[in-house]
Amino acid sequence: MKLPPRRISSISQGTMKYIVIGEGTPKIVLINGSDGPLEGWYKVLEGLSAESAVFAYNRFGIGGSDRPRRPQDGETVVADLRELLVAAGAVPPYLLVGHSFGGLYANLFARLHPGEVAGVVLLEASHPGDLDIEQLQSRLVRGVNRLLGALSRPNEFKETKFVRRTADQIELAGAFPDVPLVVVTGGKQPPSWLTSRAALDLRRSNQLAYVRLSPQSKHIVAANSGHFPQFSEPEIVVQAVRECVNAIRARELK
Repeated sequence: MKLPPRRISSISQGTMKYIVIGEGTPKIVLINGSDGPLEGWYKVLEGLSAESAVFAYNRFGIGGSDRPRRPQDGETVVADLRELLVAAGAVPPYLLVGHSFGGLYANLFARLHPGEVAGVVLLEASHPGDLDIEQLQSRLVRGVNRLLGALSRPNEFKETKFVRRTADQIELAGAFPDVPLVVVTGGKQPPSWLTSRAALDLRRSNQLAYVRLSPQSKHIVAANSGHFPQFSEPEIVVQAVRECVNAIRARELK
């Protein structure tokens, strides 16, 4: 579908771009992976907006939003998102959908502000324990990652530089709230030269740890997807969010 026009709001740290589509509650808040622009949700926006209102945005340094002015650790990213939601007139509680790195922020948001969160969908979400995966990768993969880092545009405040701080903030935050939670994990395994068996096992264990965060959780495996189910199996992502929306609404009727 064609994306709606970008909107711009100014918050204390600069201007951010976002879109809003659809109507209803709870408002579905899409949180991108690292360096991912809001256009990455284009295959699921139509389906999600049929369920409720949808909000997607670009964090600082991405897709026309201002460059960051301070370290982009988890607490900072969550604070900026909350400020933008207020500026955009988005009223809580929210259904947070976090992909990859965005899963860290959804996790932290829910712990820091449980009263503002009605449910969470973690989509191939990064886990604080995934920090150990790098040490299990092959020398080739670690070398390629270092090269890509060296070639990227310098940014002293880039969020990937503060992932350890973000993980520590999650550990120190309150407990994950008792809300509907759907964890979507890609079922396709990368080539053995790209990811070691030990790394895959740790990643799988961390995904299951996410499922245990809430007594109202469900685990969905996107069998034909790797790290981007919203591209390869968008219908599964829409299904996951729909189930979370239905669980939230059923809970409100009790």
